[in-house]
Amino acid sequence: MKMVQRFKMLSALLLVFVLVLAGCGTSGGGNGGSSETNAGDQAANQSAANKSDNKKEFEGVTLTLATVNNPDMKIMQKLTPVFEEQTGIKVNYVVLPENDLRKQVTMDVSSGAGKFDIVTIGTYDTPIWAKNGWIENMDPYLSNMSDEEKQAYDLEDIFPSIRDALSYDNHLYAIPFNAESSILYYNKEKLAKAGVEIPKNPTWEQVAEAARQVKAANNEPGIIIRGLPGWGEMLAPVNTIINAFGGRWYDENWNAQLDSPETVAAIQFYVDLLAAAGQPGATTTGFTEALTLMQQGKAAMWYDATTAAGFLEDPKVSTIAGKVGYALAPSQAKDNNGWLWSWALGIEASSKNKEAAFKFVTWATSKEYIQLVGESEGWVVVPGGTRKSTYENENYKKAAPFADITLEAMNSTNYKEPSLKPVPYVGIQYVAIPEFQQLGTEVSQDIAAAIAGSKTVEQAMKDAQARAERVAVDGGYKK
Repeated sequence: MKMVQRFKMLSALLLVFVLVLAGCGTSGGGNGGSSETNAGDQAANQSAANKSDNKKEFEGVTLTLATVNNPDMKIMQKLTPVFEEQTGIKVNYVVLPENDLRKQVTMDVSSGAGKFDIVTIGTYDTPIWAKNGWIENMDPYLSNMSDEEKQAYDLEDIFPSIRDALSYDNHLYAIPFNAESSILYYNKEKLAKAGVEIPKNPTWEQVAEAARQVKAANNEPGIIIRGLPGWGEMLAPVNTIINAFGGRWYDENWNAQLDSPETVAAIQFYVDLLAAAGQPGATTTGFTEALTLMQQGKAAMWYDATTAAGFLEDPKVSTIAGKVGYALAPSQAKDNNGWLWSWALGIEASSKNKEAAFKFVTWATSKEYIQLVGESEGWVVVPGGTRKSTYENENYKKAAPFADITLEAMNSTNYKEPSLKPVPYVGIQYVAIPEFQQLGTEVSQDIAAAIAGSKTVEQAMKDAQARAERVAVDGGYKK
């Protein structure tokens, strides 16, 4: 509510300022001064009128937004009263864990129930949902913006690779709120205590050896990697390990490859690393749990999303701020293994408040919003990965020691060629077919069984292979 009060105060001051200017303009200055002041009066009055019209247009509209419970979205929820004050639109949030969000939102959009107006979706979901007609094409809404609105919003400022990943048939269907690759974080103090150094471009073997040494020196986890089952949880980092080891989900002819020597070796490495140096209870560790462990200084390294960097460097929530080192996603047989992802905002096709929803989507993904987060919450936690201007902003560059490596990681990803060997799909940490949401979750459960010791890695991947092969056949991919 402090932000709302601040906005009201600024609005009042602006009104007083406009009235003062109006008084000066009619008191008889020189012709040049009088002309400029009158032009300023007219612009200010028109701006105030536009805001009034916008508020009148949407007054009483309530939007329902489904989103994940990650830190960036919590900040968005906190700052939403600013948007509500500007527009008269009320925004209700339905905040869910990542796996639950995907289930509920998919059910809602596929049935056309219209429970949500705005949905938080990613690069995997967007093209599939667009093809099914579940979400709105953003291009007509963007085209209908005024020239002034287009200039302020600056769509071209958003990285082309992210816009491309959120498009279908050359049309944009969701707008990125944040975007990410993956990097390796490490606690400098814990590594120094163990006498270990991590290069900027480590191999997975180097990381594993460092994790074992650090665990021995500190008597706590040497590394955290997600183990919570879910195609968007465990499989996000695990698929990049598969790619690094030269594995893949399918060959060019849609023959499943999950029991190939390369893929089995990658999963065996992952299971062994967690057993030797990972966090206890790995199968209950998702992104949120891993972030908390790292913030609290309870592990030496963590391999995960670049979006976590700001929350590790924020002294308000992290005990290791200023102690974090960064390395690119580890390589093995293949280099450049960072993933590409965006949490984006889409509008349900069944929403009854599409214009109001677009108003919110463009507010929450704007330069204005990034400025608001920087000034109110700190530049270190502004949503990253989406806009070129963010990485040119001196305030952000000064606050974010991870800016350069994040940008490098983002620029080195290629979601159209994720593996060492050719594949018939796109997506680095996922396979961009509709069936992957179920398939990936089931395969992650097989791998979780191997982590827990109830299956061998060989048996787990044999079961996973059968699932993947069945999807290729039943889905008509394999001819």
